[in-house]
Amino acid sequence: MNRHGMKAWLYLLPALLFLSIFMIYPLIDVFVYSAEEGYNFASQTYFGTGLYNYSYVLHDPYFLQAVKNTFLLVIITVPLSTGLALLISLGLSSIRALRDLYQTVFFLPYVTNTLAVGLVFMILFQKTEYTDGLINLLIGLFGGPSVDFIDGPYWAKMFVLCFYTIWVVMPFKILILTSALASVNQDYYKTARVDGTSKLRTFTRITLPMISPMVFYLVITGFIGAFKAYSDAVALFGTDLNAAGMNTIVGYVYDMLYGDSGGFPSYASAAAIILFAIVLTITCINLLVSKKHVHY
Repeated sequence: MNRHGMKAWLYLLPALLFLSIFMIYPLIDVFVYSAEEGYNFASQTYFGTGLYNYSYVLHDPYFLQAVKNTFLLVIITVPLSTGLALLISLGLSSIRALRDLYQTVFFLPYVTNTLAVGLVFMILFQKTEYTDGLINLLIGLFGGPSVDFIDGPYWAKMFVLCFYTIWVVMPFKILILTSALASVNQDYYKTARVDGTSKLRTFTRITLPMISPMVFYLVITGFIGAFKAYSDAVALFGTDLNAAGMNTIVGYVYDMLYGDSGGFPSYASAAAIILFAIVLTITCINLLVSKKHVHY
């Protein structure tokens, strides 16, 4: 190895040590925990190794409910938030007056504490003995029935959770897409106008291919973020998510460690490995698709 190669490895050494200590070692430790059957947290002992922890988790109704909630959250929020962010970014890019003001307004939810936003959503949607909430008042104006979106039926709670998640993540996507649209070479648009190309064809043939790397980046990070959702549900439904029927996979892992059913690191580790496998698989699929469709 030459001198320059040695210098490069020395520069990388702190980062490699950091990754080894705080990522690789914990990941290996989680795999070990997940295989230890009957692990006792107090005595640090177990009576065997195998796949029982995975079997228990995969047959646990709370985990299956958490998987259902997480997948619904991912399937609904990622496409909707990305599509809405793209439409808003196109609108912002097409105006000049007060553009900076509008960009700031759309970005405000991202810099606001998520728990504070959740409290606002809970006040807007929750039905109490004193008030039906602003949203129910608006529904009543159109002749609709009053619905308790926080403690009511499952579909209503899932609607609020998806709405809240989209509200929280969309500002960041708007910022990224607005920047991506601003970086597109304007000469392409001038040529399209000279040729009399329609706006729809200009978008599908010029704009979308040029910003496709950022779109796929947002989709991939959106999938990963949605699969790791937990604080969003806590902000709306409190810490007892199992009772509310709105737990997520990350919430299930936390409950197995520290919740009312806590003290079971082996079950928590097995659930964490299952989540890791799901996220890794979907991320790899997204990367393969992006390589085929992204235009640089």
